[in-house]
Amino acid sequence: MRYMITLYASQRDYDAMEGKGSPESPAWSPEDVQAMSEYMDACMQSLRESGEYVDGQGLVAPVHTRRVHGVKDSTPVVTDSPYGETQEVLAGYNVVDCDSFDRAIEIAAQMTLCPAPAQVDTSEWYVDVRPIAEGPPRVEA
Repeated sequence: MRYMITLYASQRDYDAMEGKGSPESPAWSPEDVQAMSEYMDACMQSLRESGEYVDGQGLVAPVHTRRVHGVKDSTPVVTDSPYGETQEVLAGYNVVDCDSFDRAIEIAAQMTLCPAPAQVDTSEWYVDVRPIAEGPPRVEA
């Protein structure tokens, strides 16, 4: 069964990782960012070796997001960065193919152990684990 593991962050988190901290989100050093990157790379390599890795990508900061609304007068309405500075948004995802939901949760738990600067409260970090549909929903007649 395939599962999507989604990771979240806010614009403040992205800014902090670029060295632009705030009282709510202290700045990360280049070494902190490198440690996080190496940790996640090692997690992905382990999943590749076990045959459970399907896909995964990190996403750029929310400030680069564009929201496309329904068409108005034959033109789509596009707005810049619809997210507030503190609003958490999808920061990345990983798709794994493993034997059980429990195993997918184990993998996700490993991701929450990613290193961070000592001043960052990682107890607030979370990821979601969600099974991927194998096809369209079944309609009961």
